[in-house]
Amino acid sequence: QVQLVESGGGLVQAGGSLRLSCAASGRTFSSYAMGWFRQVPGKEREFVAFITRSGVTTYYADFVKGRFSISRDNAKNTVYLQMNSLNAGDTAVYYCAAKTVLAYYSSTYYTREAEYDYWGQGTQVTVSS
Repeated sequence: QVQLVESGGGLVQAGGSLRLSCAASGRTFSSYAMGWFRQVPGKEREFVAFITRSGVTTYYADFVKGRFSISRDNAKNTVYLQMNSLNAGDTAVYYCAAKTVLAYYSSTYYTREAEYDYWGQGTQVTVSS
């Protein structure tokens, strides 16, 4: 089991940047592929970005390609989401999620909420226009 805690959210002006962090407890962080999702009130949670266990492969939702970057540091049990060129449409609660994957070098990506095993509590990102 793993516990996830997001941080780094806040208020930023349009065009600005934020870096979210998600710290995982336990000693098996590298056993999990990681994803970032976001949710606005009244809407379903949506996929943002994914990174494999090894960190070699990443995958992004179309609406963040070229603006957001996901990375991980397995030695620090942390996954990051660097968000650049933010706009009002990026305002949401951002969640990190962990999915158990057996193969360390698996390149399969996962974009559905139901595919993930563990979730953080979320961090609010607000972009002012």
